[in-house]
Amino acid sequence: MMGAKATNRPSFPNKAIRPALSSPYTVPMCGRYRLARKKEILAETFDVDIDNDVEWKPRYNVAPGQDVPVLRQDVAQPLRSLSLLRWGLIPPWSRDAKTGYKMINARAETVANTPAFRDPFRSRRCLILADAFYEWAKEGKQKCPFCFSMADDSIFAFAGIWDRWRNPDEVWIETCSIITTLANTLLSGIHDRMPVIMKREHYDLWLDPGFKKTDDLLDLLKPFPAAAMRHHRVSTHVNSAKNDDPACGEEYVPKLLF
Repeated sequence: MMGAKATNRPSFPNKAIRPALSSPYTVPMCGRYRLARKKEILAETFDVDIDNDVEWKPRYNVAPGQDVPVLRQDVAQPLRSLSLLRWGLIPPWSRDAKTGYKMINARAETVANTPAFRDPFRSRRCLILADAFYEWAKEGKQKCPFCFSMADDSIFAFAGIWDRWRNPDEVWIETCSIITTLANTLLSGIHDRMPVIMKREHYDLWLDPGFKKTDDLLDLLKPFPAAAMRHHRVSTHVNSAKNDDPACGEEYVPKLLF
């Protein structure tokens, strides 16, 4: 299985992507998330062996264009592995890596028919691991960030798709995209969409590359129950992808003026 590491890899800017609403490939949602767990914890939680060349340390502000832990299943046998893929799907026919700027997310409503996502949805599905994600609410002229996580602070997984792209230097790069759906009641006051958080009982079906019943797969792409989640406001420290420390997810407490 090919890893995400490569020489002369295409570069992405370390900042949130602001895509155009009119494109079927773009969704202004889920542009930052957190996975502040060591790889040993990931291996134990998802009962999977991690490749020795996977270098992962706790991350508090994961941004598009960076390598992220992804769980996949082998095509020939029910064997799963965790590896690093570049966040921002680049279709095989792309001329350069810039296409990935527009494809960090895929809409659940169109993922089965959009040309760049159609084949990955049928046979290259994955789980993208996380323990929180960020979203911004507009308050006046400012955008205030919020952190969303599970109510029990457990690790979860976004529904994802992945693909391979060969760059001009003939190096294969593996990339992925997070699928989004309509927001649940916890998020609806901040954004009208949310990333698809896959329920554990659906992992087997979603990861099985041999399962290709489109309607059954689309039925899995539902908003996660709001009652099982929580959220809190965080400071604008998280706005810059250069900041990658625990402060990104800490609850924001406004200073009182006397």
